[in-house]
Amino acid sequence: MSDALKHECGIALIRLLKPLEYYKEKYGSAFYGVNKMYLMMEKQHNRGQDGAGFASIKLDVKPGERYISRVRSIAQQPIQDIFAQINERINDELTKHPEYQNDVELQKSKIPYIGEVLLGHVRYGTYGKNSVESVHPFLRQNNWMHRNLIVAGNFNMTNVNELFDNLIEIGQHPKEKADTITVMEKIGHFLDDAVSKIYKDLKKEGYNKNECSPLIAERLKVGKILKRAAKNWDGGYAMAGLLGHGDSFVLRDPSGIRPAYYYKDDEIVVVASERPVIQTVFNVPFEAVTELEPGHAIITKKSGETRIKKILEPLERKACSFERVYFSRGSDAEIYKERKMLGRLLMPKVLDAINNDTQNSVFSYIPNTAETSFYGMIETVEDHLNEKKTASILNGNGQLSAETVTEILSERPRIEKIAIKDVKLRTFITEDSSRDDLVAHVYDVTYGVIKPTDNLVIIDDSIVRGTTLKKSIIKMMDRLNPKKIIVVSSAPQIRYIDCYGIDMANLETLIAFKAALALLKEHNQYHIVEEVYHKCLKQVNMKDKDVVNHVKEIYEQFTDEQISNKISELLGGEHINAEVKIIFQSVENLHKACPKNLGDWYFTGNYPTVGGNRVVNRAFINFYEGNNRRAY
Repeated sequence: MSDALKHECGIALIRLLKPLEYYKEKYGSAFYGVNKMYLMMEKQHNRGQDGAGFASIKLDVKPGERYISRVRSIAQQPIQDIFAQINERINDELTKHPEYQNDVELQKSKIPYIGEVLLGHVRYGTYGKNSVESVHPFLRQNNWMHRNLIVAGNFNMTNVNELFDNLIEIGQHPKEKADTITVMEKIGHFLDDAVSKIYKDLKKEGYNKNECSPLIAERLKVGKILKRAAKNWDGGYAMAGLLGHGDSFVLRDPSGIRPAYYYKDDEIVVVASERPVIQTVFNVPFEAVTELEPGHAIITKKSGETRIKKILEPLERKACSFERVYFSRGSDAEIYKERKMLGRLLMPKVLDAINNDTQNSVFSYIPNTAETSFYGMIETVEDHLNEKKTASILNGNGQLSAETVTEILSERPRIEKIAIKDVKLRTFITEDSSRDDLVAHVYDVTYGVIKPTDNLVIIDDSIVRGTTLKKSIIKMMDRLNPKKIIVVSSAPQIRYIDCYGIDMANLETLIAFKAALALLKEHNQYHIVEEVYHKCLKQVNMKDKDVVNHVKEIYEQFTDEQISNKISELLGGEHINAEVKIIFQSVENLHKACPKNLGDWYFTGNYPTVGGNRVVNRAFINFYEGNNRRAY
């Protein structure tokens, strides 16, 4: 994506179902789980590069021995930093104590991080703060083993204030309002409650305090705890957790907004945010990895028993389409096909924009995740040319010379690598007026392949703010002196903010919103902006279920084409010599290409949870009042 767009987050959970000695004997190391976790986190590096965390739990340790380990980092390469720290600690212990080398029991009891239950997390810092305290996994500590709780998630809640107030009502004093804290404390509250109840029951049954501990672990119903804790959650989430004694879970939101996949055999249970991560790291086929159903949790007890349990009633499936367009790795078999289809479906609009003149058009893409959509686009150009060639040969009625036929057959799409990102370049000055010239050089272009009579067609994943396009890419491409620059977005116009984990919190930064406002001014309809503001204000104290997304009214006055044309004007400008045209995917074609991921609220304003409408209205109020605050 040409615009930098941050996303929360990636999760990885591993539960080893055999004793550590088994992995030492079969795979040569008791560190099998740690090694696999490193690979899983690296394979999800695309999902978060600002911070990473790792936690592990050892099963059945003796009292006085440490059984929880955690390490977090916000270093420039946080995953490598974490595992460098883990590796250094392990090697130090093995150097000081050679007797540990081939004794798995001693390794487990004396060396940290080596456990049977492991949780990993990668994140983007989306709230302007990226201290190590903000990095998952979060830990809720207690002297009772069962009450220790470790939580990490790919999520965002729309109703943090309500959840915070709920904690206060039940007598807690949360240390901050962040949704990670409120979610963890909510689970922790019902975990404490369940442990206390089981303990009282066991005492009544005549068990002494020491005998109670293993029985609490056995009787604890994780599914029931999650049902009570998640009852009022509104948002998109894949929530992972570990309990101190060894139970683990991953819970997915009822609309399936955030992704989660799992694999299980007799050696391991593994959960991740992306399917190909599991396929690659554990060398298993596509069919062996299962998507966790919305509203369900995969729960593994300390005993190793694993169940898929319905926690919340599933709602209409609205899995995030941005996962397919951009965030998830394109190595997934389904995603690869979907991205190619996105490119194919755009071609009729592109051919129309170039008047079917493929001879004088150069096709390229903005590196590098748009490459797959580019392949789909080019396949369609080739289909178009094949039809054209066939017609030309047939029209010759067998009278064409070999030279003419060769000439007809030689026509092919002109494909070039035009935009090249300079990955070394960093815009170290944050002041907007000072950094424009730096931004303009984030991309280099290939000289000498474009003629003044050429159309230059370049495909991007999506266009969010258009800043990099306007200040860098279009300027650089214009230096090549093409007749026309056509930028093609494989995603539709992004008109609304996201509130479920993608960092799009302000309406006024979206180029589609800017275009709609400009059109309202041009058509003397800007009064609609004030009307929408007052409608949003009237809903501030209403219940979420009654709130309506009035921001839709900003766009209702205009067709998609009108808004696209205005975006073309805004991103072109008077200093650009070439004609600039921006083409967007239609929502209908997005659904056609990605039929299993119909979550499209950032394009349509149709939020999958009731909290979404409140957040988008709040974003509009902030815009109107000039408050540069997040809407959630």
